[in-house]
Amino acid sequence: MIAPDLVELLWQGLRETAYMVGVAALLAALGGLLVGVGLVLTDAGGLLAARPVNVLLGIVVNIGRSLPFIILLVAIIPFTRAVVGTTIGTTAAIVPLTVSAIPFYARIVETALREVDRDVVAAAHAMGANRRQIVGKVLLREARPGLVAGLTLTVVALIGYSAMAGVIGGGGLGDLALRYGYQRFENDIMIATVVLLVAFVQLVQMVGDILARRLAHR
Repeated sequence: MIAPDLVELLWQGLRETAYMVGVAALLAALGGLLVGVGLVLTDAGGLLAARPVNVLLGIVVNIGRSLPFIILLVAIIPFTRAVVGTTIGTTAAIVPLTVSAIPFYARIVETALREVDRDVVAAAHAMGANRRQIVGKVLLREARPGLVAGLTLTVVALIGYSAMAGVIGGGGLGDLALRYGYQRFENDIMIATVVLLVAFVQLVQMVGDILARRLAHR
């Protein structure tokens, strides 16, 4: 029999993790999509070819992807405080989670868009489609399976990152594992948090795989 207080702790930790990951994933999806589309459009031969802009975007994305999350977590503390007014708690943890996930997803978006058949784009252009139509109705539409699969990968990574946020009091299952499982040597809580995190990842991966397959068959 699991103690009621333990169930309550785990339920609270799961809610906080879902909140952090959900909001960060939504913001990262929007930001990563914009940056990824920008990388493709401004590249040589793109619809809005602009080499300096493309190079700048590439540098920013590479820097963001190269920083380990635990270092980024500490490095942008002043930025986090400026955005949400605090550096502790689940809302504060969303800021570094989003900042780390945007460049990660942007590269996935770029790769997915580059895999779209160039003949399809050329055909749309020949039929008189403008840039906005080509991006929205051709590139993004054709790349949907890859975009969904990439977003699933991003959410899974965010779940892992959210556990690290416990180091600075970010809340969630990671914070629970650190405070009770590590500092107080309560192994039952540590094991329970690991099981919940694994189950969370499995659920996200399963849903993402199903959705990506359905989009691929349309």
